[in-house]
Amino acid sequence: MSEQHMDGTVAVDPSRNGTGFLVLLRHGQTVWSESGQHTGRTNIPLTAVGERQAREAGDRLREAFPGGFDEGCVFSSPLVRARQTAELAGFAPRELDGIAEWDYGPAEGRTRRQISEAAGFAWDIWRDGPRSLPESLQGDWTETLPGGAEVPVHNGPGESLEEAAARAKGAIDEVLPLLREGHNVLLVAHAHILRILTSQWLGVDPHFARLLRLDTAHYSVLSVYKGDNVIERWNA
Repeated sequence: MSEQHMDGTVAVDPSRNGTGFLVLLRHGQTVWSESGQHTGRTNIPLTAVGERQAREAGDRLREAFPGGFDEGCVFSSPLVRARQTAELAGFAPRELDGIAEWDYGPAEGRTRRQISEAAGFAWDIWRDGPRSLPESLQGDWTETLPGGAEVPVHNGPGESLEEAAARAKGAIDEVLPLLREGHNVLLVAHAHILRILTSQWLGVDPHFARLLRLDTAHYSVLSVYKGDNVIERWNA
């Protein structure tokens, strides 16, 4: 249940049932999120725009959840872009390995066009997955970012969608006791894993996640309504 304020902001009322809200926040902009390079486990920091987005996301979350989040109820992916986003948004997160981004394997650091050209077919992450790609795309290399910083990139075998979904389901199971105690829980992570996690919250096939758009530094809210796990709000 949401309450519209006079200034146009919307606050989420957590008092309608005994289960807290599961809030998902995608990290802010990175160089690779703009270029379309697949960013799984590579530690790419936020851009200046991404830092501003993270602060603004914190403001929006405080409008939506005036009571904030209790101690121990904010988690982030261990990757730097998620930790930066959580901290700039005004939170002190605990790391949760289960919400690290999907391991893209040979696709890491490459655009969809580059991957398709190298693989010899029109590759699609949701249909084909990382493990459909040739072993020749595996290896280690270094990316030089526009500012001159160098980041190591690892192209391993990658992770299937089903493996990523099982990991996301494990993350839900870890925070479920907090939700059942009535706490709101905030997860700060990445587009694909949060979309996959949502499919697992709903109890549907993980391929459903491809239909969920989640922009940088936007948040979504999952809840329980009349006994069903539902999407309360999306891409706010």
